[in-house]
Order: sequence, then C-alpha cells, then structure tokens
Amino acid sequence: MQKQELIPHLFRTEYRKIVAVLCRRFGFDQMETAEDIASDTFLAAAQTWAFQGVPPNPTAWLYNVAKNKAKNHLQRNTVFESKVSPEVKINASEFHELDIDLSPQNINDSQLQMMFAICHPAISPEAQIGLSLRILCGFGIDEIAEAFLTNKETVNKRLFRAKEKIRNEKLKIELPSPAEIDDRLENVLTTIYLLFSEGYYSVSQNQTLRKDLCFEAMRLCNMLIENNSTNKPQVNALLSLMCFHASRFEARLDKNGEHILYDDQDVSLWNADFISKGAYFLKCATTGNVLSKYHIEASIAYWSTQKKDTKEKWENVLQLYNRLLQIAYSPIAALNRTFALSKANSKAEAIVEAEKLKLTDNQFYFTLLGELYTDIDNEKAKSNFKIALSIARTSADKQVIQKKLEMLQ
Repeated sequence: MQKQELIPHLFRTEYRKIVAVLCRRFGFDQMETAEDIASDTFLAAAQTWAFQGVPPNPTAWLYNVAKNKAKNHLQRNTVFESKVSPEVKINASEFHELDIDLSPQNINDSQLQMMFAICHPAISPEAQIGLSLRILCGFGIDEIAEAFLTNKETVNKRLFRAKEKIRNEKLKIELPSPAEIDDRLENVLTTIYLLFSEGYYSVSQNQTLRKDLCFEAMRLCNMLIENNSTNKPQVNALLSLMCFHASRFEARLDKNGEHILYDDQDVSLWNADFISKGAYFLKCATTGNVLSKYHIEASIAYWSTQKKDTKEKWENVLQLYNRLLQIAYSPIAALNRTFALSKANSKAEAIVEAEKLKLTDNQFYFTLLGELYTDIDNEKAKSNFKIALSIARTSADKQVIQKKLEMLQ
C-alpha cells in the first residue's frame, strides 16, 4: 500500500476500534472525548510519520499513542471524577496504572456492545445510522452528509442531538440481557441493512455503488455471528442476503461506471465465493423456528444468482414475494412482485396488479410500467419512461431510462 494511502486506510479500520474501547472504558457519555483522543492519535501519526517514516507496526504504534493520550487526558482533566460514572472513577495517584485494553478480544467485545448501544430505541433511526457510520465504520462527517444527501451542519446537529439523548438517558455500552437481545437485535439488523442498501444503491451524487459501505455492513453482521449470544437465524439470513447481492458487484457497472441491468450482466464476473458463502449462511439460518423477512429476501436473492430464465425460477420467486408481503409488506416489495408475476405468468396480468399500486411518486413504478407495456403498447411504455426520467434521482438511473426510451424511438 502506498504511503499516502496508509493513514486513510488505518483511519477506516482502526479509528472505530479505538473509539469503541475508550467509550466502553470511560462511559458512553464520554463519546466526544473518545473521538477527540482517536482523532489526535491519527493527527500525531500524520505529523510524525511524515518526518520519521512509517513504523514497522503502524497499528501497534497507533494503539500505544492512543493509550498514552487517554492516560494524559485523565491526568490533566481535573473534572474527570465528577463527569464519569462512579464505577470507573479512579484516584489521581492511580492514573499511571490505567489500563486501556486494545487486545483483539476487547476490541471485538467493545464494538459489539457499542453496536447495541447505538441502536437503543431511545435514539432515532436516522441518528442510529449516522452514529454507526461515524463510530462503527470510521466515516467522516463529509461522507455521512453525502450518504444522506444533506450537508455537514445537518449531520452535526443530528449527531449532537443523539449524543445529548445518550447523556440524558444515561445509556450504557453493554449487551442487553438475553431476554432483550431479540427485541434490540431488530434495530441493529435494520441499521446494518440500511447501511448495506445505501451502498448497494447509492444516491450520492458521484457513485452508483459504494462497496465500502456494503463491506462495512457485512463486517458488522459477521461480528454478530461470531458472538454466541447474537448468532441468531435472522442474522445469518441477513448476511446470506448481502453475500448474494455482493456476488454481482463487479457485473453491475461498466468501465465507465454506468449501471448494467441484471439481464445484461456478464455472468463470468459474478463472484462464486460470495455465492457459496451466501448459500452457507442461508443454510445456517434454517435452525430454530424464526422466519424473518431476511430469510425470504435471501431466498429471493439466491434465485437472482441463477441466471437461467426458467418458469420454475420465477414461480419460486413469485411465491417468495407473496410470503414476504404477508409478513413485511412494503410498496417496493409489492412492485418487485409484479415483475416476478410478469415473468411467471404474463405481462398483461402484471400490468393490472402494478397499476393497482399507484406509486406515483416512485421512479421505479413508472420504469416497471414502461417495461411491462413495451411491445404491448409502446406509446404507453414511452409515456411511463418519460415520467420515470423526470423524477429519477441519480444520473445512472437517468442514463438507463434514456436508453430504454431511445430503443422505443
């Protein structure tokens, strides 16, 4: 790795670990202090390594500096004892003995507990995702603002309110009790899936696919699987779903970064290893008696890795969508069902079902209608594609719709 790329890479991988460990040691209400110490550590690295060169073990160097900065902060902060919860209070004479445990096991435990703390029901869903991006994934404020299609000021205010809520509610960094894990786990999985979805279909202004977001979501999900108390069927189902989607990353974009539709993708670019992992985690998800939306979506995603356009495939997908709508209805799932219906039965039947949805503010609704009407009523097809083009959110979507219009011309 090039020298100029090393610190940004380490920031992405190590910042979150340092913050999680320090928050767990100091208390959740000291998050800003933990962030400051972690940021100062990387600033010191940038300044020192520029003159002295990169140390033999950069990660160990960062951990050692972070430990020393944490100890120095406690020594000079005279109000420390009045701000930190009683269970972590220590005498000034003991500061030099303070242990900041940055062992792999403590890092994993701290990040797992932080994940559940951030996804506490008291924190709003948007703030949960923002904090997850910042604390668990090491994203900068600029990157979070871009992911949410907003500005830095809005993101900072959102994170500030979330941190205020953490302080007021006196939330702790810890795993919930076994009886509470399942309830809290739903919020955690929702946040992870939203993070993956933002990467898989990015609405940022310069990228269609954000692999970094997708892989961060998969990393967080894998962390849940590695812990016995959170290794649940629905967690395995979600990781399976993400693996199946990730298998087609390289086939989704052409050399110019333009989106390639599923039917036009080069199957040789699909990642067989991810498909195999998806099948493995889907099998792991079959234990117990839980059937979550992730189980069904993973099963649908499995069929997407089967390129052959057979009636059996689409009949299976249609039945899966029927089940999904029963347990977790959403307009997008209903829209996707009509596409499966057109493949399994007929376009005419799908048009009737699609028009019942009346999703008139959704570009994909009009794009689907354009597809369904093609070769049945090309004028209606063009009309729907034009509406979709007018409300499309990204340049990639507009390019795809424009090409469909040109083919009809």
